[in-house]
This record gives sequence, C-alpha cells and structure tokens, in this order.
Amino acid sequence: MNNFTAKLPLTLHRLYGDHVVFTSRPSFGKNPWLTAELHQSNMLTARELLIADMPVILHEATVGEKTNKLFEAAGLELPENYRVYTDEQSYNARLREAEQKGEKIFFQYAHETEYVNPEASYLDRQTFIALNNKMRLEEWTKGKFLPKREIVHAEQLAERLQDWQFPYVLKPADDHPTAGGYGVMICYHDEDLKNALKRIGAVESASDFVIEDFIKTEANYCVQYAYSDELGLSYIGASIQETNEYGKYKGNITADHVPDSVIEAGKEIMQNGVDAGYRGIAGFDLLVDDKGDVYAIDLNFRQNGSTSLLLINDLLAGEYKKFLGYYSEIENSRFFERVLEEVQAGQLFPLAYYDGDFYKKDETPSRFVGIWHGTKEEVEAKNKAFTTFNTAE
Repeated sequence: MNNFTAKLPLTLHRLYGDHVVFTSRPSFGKNPWLTAELHQSNMLTARELLIADMPVILHEATVGEKTNKLFEAAGLELPENYRVYTDEQSYNARLREAEQKGEKIFFQYAHETEYVNPEASYLDRQTFIALNNKMRLEEWTKGKFLPKREIVHAEQLAERLQDWQFPYVLKPADDHPTAGGYGVMICYHDEDLKNALKRIGAVESASDFVIEDFIKTEANYCVQYAYSDELGLSYIGASIQETNEYGKYKGNITADHVPDSVIEAGKEIMQNGVDAGYRGIAGFDLLVDDKGDVYAIDLNFRQNGSTSLLLINDLLAGEYKKFLGYYSEIENSRFFERVLEEVQAGQLFPLAYYDGDFYKKDETPSRFVGIWHGTKEEVEAKNKAFTTFNTAE
C-alpha cells in the first residue's frame, strides 16, 4: 500500500482481498447496447487504478511516460500492481493467466464464457448478470421506488407503445451490460420513437424491452455503497449525475446534502443485492421528482464513474468537485501539455490518461479522466476554458 491509498477510507483490495484481479473493461464480445468505442474502453481500464491497491488489468497506453508526469505533478506515485495488454489477444491472455494462477477476477462487466471460465469470477456470474439486468429491477427493489413500467418483447414493442404517451424511456432487458446512458432511449416525440425502433430493429438478438415512465426530475443522484463479509454494509456517498436530455452521461459533481429518503432507499436496495449474494461496490441511479418521491431507474452492481470521486473526495481541497473526462480534439501534444499545466496548477486531479500517440502521432485522440476541485465558480470556469481550448482550431 502506498502513501496515497493509505489515506483512502476504502480500497478495492480491502473489499475483495488477496488473489483477486480487477478488470473494468467490457469484453471484446459483441454488445449491441454498450457502444463505447475501442479506445474509450481501453482508457477506462485505468480509471480505478488509484483506488485499487490490487492487480488491475489495463491497457499499456494508460501507464506510459505521460501518465507518470501527470501523477508526479499531482504528488502521486504510479501504482505498480498492474498487468498490461495491448489488444484483444493479449487482454484475453491476461484473463487466462489469472485463471491459471487460481486467482479470482472481479469483472466490471460480465464476460462471455468463451473468454474465461465462470469459476474464475469473483462473483457468481449468473447472479452478477441478474443483478444488473434492467428487466429485474422490481425483484431487487422488492417492488418499491419504481416508475410505471412494462416489459414487452421487441416484436410487440411498437404495438404496446400505442397505449403510452410521450415522453417515455425504452431500455433493453437482456443480459448485455449497459453504461453511461448507452442503450437507453428517451422518446419525446415520434421522431425519437422512429429512431429508437430503427435501432432496435437492427439488433439481431433483440428480445425483451422495458417501457418506463419518464420522471420529471428535480435531482439525479448516484448513491454508492460497499459490502464485504468483513466490513459489512457501508454508505460511500453520493454524486449528482449530469446528463443531456437524452440521458447520455456527462460527468458527476459531489452531492453534499443528500435527502435521507434517497440514502435509505439505496441502502435497502443494496441489502437486497447482498442477500442475493453480491459483494463489492454498487451505485444506484435514484431520481427525486418535484413531489420529493424517490425513483430507482438503474441499478449498477459494480464500480461506477464517480466511485473514485467519492473515495478521494475528502483528500481534495475545495468545496466543489467535478468528475469528468475529455478526449483530444486538437494535437495530442497540445492536449497533454494543457492537462499537465492544469494538474500543476493544483485544481485538476488526474485519474487516468490514455496516450493516443502510443499508436501513431495524432492518429488516435488521447483521453483524460480526472477531478476538478475548488469553488463552484472556479471549477466551472476552468472546465469551460479547457473545453474551449480543446475545441479551438
């Protein structure tokens, strides 16, 4: 354990123990709903590296010279407990090596059995899949905290939607994982519905779908909890999720005043998952409407985008923290130098950097994930200035 992880209230190692390997990458198998492209999936492998304190499988482009410079600028040591891959073949090789060593693997997203023996999974694979299946929200909430919803087969979807009024939400209800709002289709009008049905029709294996009332939201929280047999169940904290009007994820900010009703609803759901066999961190998307009612719209029994934000929160100066990511829209070298400049200035904390020049100069955009911290005015101004710089021709 290095000096940084020693300061954290919790690490993945404390939850999962020895002889466990972590991977946050979706498998290379085909998934019609999780459409994050190759390099985004590779970058995300390093997002939890600083809170892991355990072996992490990550892409080699996330632990190069530029990452070292960013971490040094923030007064951090690059953790050494990682295992690199560069492509699909080497990624799958890392999984098989862990399996052959008798290690367990904690998957951020369930992998198909062709890639790794289910017995190597830290969590029972079928339980993990079931807990993250949107069709089974009623089971894990015990019928509470749910908006009006209906589950129908793809072939009957268009017909059943004639009885629904806009706006509403469509979600896949199969075993494929989703994240960041991908796979969720919010329909405000006929054109949205037309596009959604076109997308669904293009999926070869489309089966069941959830139709769900659109909640007019006053606040959108991601509440997070952790459980292990040794530590018990604990509330990690909550962040406010920022999304666009169609539900696509745009980052998180710290939530200092979370209603007790939200915290207790999440705790109740977490306990239901624990009773079903879940061990680890989970984050639930809970909405509060204008009447103060709480609705559970998505249950993620896994680490989430803001897990690092919540665990690192108290170590960062300032009352306002914002977790988000950028990808380079300018030359990679200029992008990196600006990120480094902001880290050196002391209000941008680095979590992960993916060096696009690992492949060929400026052929692949570099990517960065981090946390701005300071006052709200400072953070929003810096984010705006960085975005403007990054998009300037």
